[in-house]
Amino acid sequence: MTDKDGPQQDTSLQDTSLQDTSSEDTGGQPLVDHLIELRTRLLHAILSVLIIFLPLFYVANDIYAYISEPLRQFLPEGATMIATDVASPFLTPFKLSLVLSIFIAMPYILHQIWGFIAPGLYSNEKKVAMPLLVSSILLFYAGIAFAFYVVFPLVFGFFTAAAPEGVTVMTDINRYLDFVLKLFFAFGIAFEIPIATVLLIWTGATSAAAMASKRAYVIVGCFVVGMLLTPPDIISQVLLALPMWLLFETGILFARVFKLDQSNALADTGSDDSADVNG
Repeated sequence: MTDKDGPQQDTSLQDTSLQDTSSEDTGGQPLVDHLIELRTRLLHAILSVLIIFLPLFYVANDIYAYISEPLRQFLPEGATMIATDVASPFLTPFKLSLVLSIFIAMPYILHQIWGFIAPGLYSNEKKVAMPLLVSSILLFYAGIAFAFYVVFPLVFGFFTAAAPEGVTVMTDINRYLDFVLKLFFAFGIAFEIPIATVLLIWTGATSAAAMASKRAYVIVGCFVVGMLLTPPDIISQVLLALPMWLLFETGILFARVFKLDQSNALADTGSDDSADVNG
């Protein structure tokens, strides 16, 4: 009796192991689907940058002339920008077109990222995340525009006026582009302060009252960051520190309203859940 049952038990164990293996294969399939979707969205993002880059590179010299106008308007008569490296006349406009393509394609790139992570979010989280995503894009562009139209004319006017007598200002085109991109990123990231403030308060890491009580430390920190991210002149440091402080205050104001809206959203969600249970 025992000998006859033995093969049956072995067969049942094999069937169970096969079922486990098949379930593992079935459970692993969604991961493969996610990886395929991630690859597809990355390819779409790269393709969008490439599509924007091709026409921009065709007019790259004109774009560089526009970007360099804040400096060239302050150059002494007869002075021009120079290229000290052999490949700079080609590589510098190329780099500018590539970075500008990424800037322009950023909404679509973030849309691809959003499309990948959105299915894993709750409905109330989607309602909160989408406005924050759109606001972060607009604030980043606002920081770049502020740097180009407000900061650059003041900074370059100060630099050219501070040149010693007998020194002709003739800036290398690659060095100028690196300087400009650095300030673009600095001001673009600095203008994200309201988003960071809202997220900190929303996640419970701090509160609006606690952040407001540390206003003096934040102001000092803004000037320290302005000193580290901008050239060594008081004008650009102040022009970065003051907007950072004002954006911090704006973030606190929005965070209080945002916290109230989030509480209402959670209350609505809870009421819906209770209604479903009662139903």
